Amino acid sequence: MIYRQLGTSDVKVPAIIFGAWAIGGWWWGGTDDKNALEAIHEAFDLGINCIDTAPQYGFGHSEQLVAKAIKGRRSKVILATKCGLRWDLEEGDFFFDATDEVGGRFKVYRNLRYGSILEECNRSLKRLGTDYIDLYQCHWPDATTDLGETMDALIELQTQGKIREFGVTNFSVDMMKTCLKKGKLASLQPKYSLLSRQVESDVLPFCRSAGIGVLA
Repeated sequence: MIYRQLGTSDVKVPAIIFGAWAIGGWWWGGTDDKNALEAIHEAFDLGINCIDTAPQYGFGHSEQLVAKAIKGRRSKVILATKCGLRWDLEEGDFFFDATDEVGGRFKVYRNLRYGSILEECNRSLKRLGTDYIDLYQCHWPDATTDLGETMDALIELQTQGKIREFGVTNFSVDMMKTCLKKGKLASLQPKYSLLSRQVESDVLPFCRSAGIGVLA
């Protein structure tokens, strides 16, 4: 397995990362927890020691499965998760209506306010069964919150030792420039694939010049 430095951060990630959205079950027609755990363990055996998850993936279920998979080997795993989508608090920028696997209905809000981020981090730490997160990412931008406030929360969590590095997901170049006025971003996770290459014109060149790693 090839390992690469994530931007200018202290985190090294494999060229292939385990994406844990589908194992949460939500939007993917359910999930088989046993198969999910076996898949993660097989990934570890192949050198894929980084898992990318989020609270929104199954309303916490993906993070809980990841916790089971990494039990006893936390020090060998790079954990990446996210914040900024709330289904339990109607505050921030309304995003969409959601239904969970058992028919529960929720309103999902983009929320990158200071207090919300701190609360979400503590919940993710508990679900993941760890006392620190290697890479903490803002899941979506929140039009109702100043990015300076968002960065203050991330820097505070880093100061407390609850996260090692932080990055953003689905942010534009201008949004990243605003963030960089407050501190360093380890990474960006954009929409990028062979079928969606718009970021090649501006986002990827900016990340390269700014020393921001890209998780595609």
